[in-house]
Amino acid sequence: MRILQLVSCRGWSSDAYWAARVSRELERRGHEVTLGCRAGTELRVIDRAREEGVTRTVTYGFAGGVRPRDDVDDVRQLIEALGATDVVHVHRGKEHWLAAVANRLSRTPRPLVRTRHIVQAVRPHAGNRWLYRQATALVVTVTEAIRRQYLATGLLPPDRVVALPGGADAETHRPGPHDPNVRAALGAAPDEPLIGMIAGFRTMKGHLVAVEAVRRLVDAGVRGHVVFVGRGAREALVRDALRRHRLEARVTIAGYVGDVATVMRALDVALYVPLESDGMSRVVFECLATGLPLVASRVGVVPEVLRDGEHALLVAAGDAAMLADAIGRLVRDAALRDRLGRAARELCESRYSGARVAAALEAHYARLAPAGTTVATADR
Repeated sequence: MRILQLVSCRGWSSDAYWAARVSRELERRGHEVTLGCRAGTELRVIDRAREEGVTRTVTYGFAGGVRPRDDVDDVRQLIEALGATDVVHVHRGKEHWLAAVANRLSRTPRPLVRTRHIVQAVRPHAGNRWLYRQATALVVTVTEAIRRQYLATGLLPPDRVVALPGGADAETHRPGPHDPNVRAALGAAPDEPLIGMIAGFRTMKGHLVAVEAVRRLVDAGVRGHVVFVGRGAREALVRDALRRHRLEARVTIAGYVGDVATVMRALDVALYVPLESDGMSRVVFECLATGLPLVASRVGVVPEVLRDGEHALLVAAGDAAMLADAIGRLVRDAALRDRLGRAARELCESRYSGARVAAALEAHYARLAPAGTTVATADR
């Protein structure tokens, strides 16, 4: 199949990652995939997509808001592209509307698929009723909760909304030995458990809850070093909390790290502790792929895909005492860490790798594609 993926992100985000990851996995399965991105995002999006393995890219204006002249140019470009495309897959509202209009005006309209990445209900106003009921063949959501939001609006029947969580690169993110140099750079002593949290410094990510959990662990005499990987506007507040609790020696703020997979392999325990759902929850699936014992908040996709005590230890969002207890259990129990890590990797390989998501998408595309389209499949 010839597949056009469109994503209008200004920067590298979960939307852009999902589009790039799926594009690469579909290419591996023998399809011709083109990723259409916003012009001017060569460094922030297109280069990162190429690092993920995407080989075909094209740019559109994708101007913010309603820009009649720019939007008309994009629609014309899309109409031209439709003749060489079997399926169009969009990821944000801007490209969704542009592709829908192009389809309406084209002599060769193609099935339009939309992925919804965020937990925010779509309003069922007249425009969206046309966009979803008439112009969109299928909606893909990254969690079952988002799928239920769509069904509650009445915009689409159940058979036109599917949840496909996951998408981690199970080849890049895989179990492996700790690199002692990486562990040392992250602040851990050679014989010290290393606990890692990979998340931007935003309110909902739960860094301050993690700091309080670390304080409780120190008071209880539990050994271990914690590393926060990421950057963001609330980093100064987190640093202030570490100083107040005199935890600077126990917590490293590593900032941005290019090779996240190597950092993950250096960890003994991973944390995913947002206060609310953040949609795709990419890092959860990368931790699973890496075979990391994980402590995760019961938000968003977590309770949909993980069972407490079988794939990870699940805690209530915002509960520092419960989080500290779960971390302490894993730090003290190497057998539990090993069991959870092996179960996590097996779960990712069987259900949530990028290859599995691509295979599921391929089946939906095949059902929607124009008659006579040849669908090449690969057993992966």
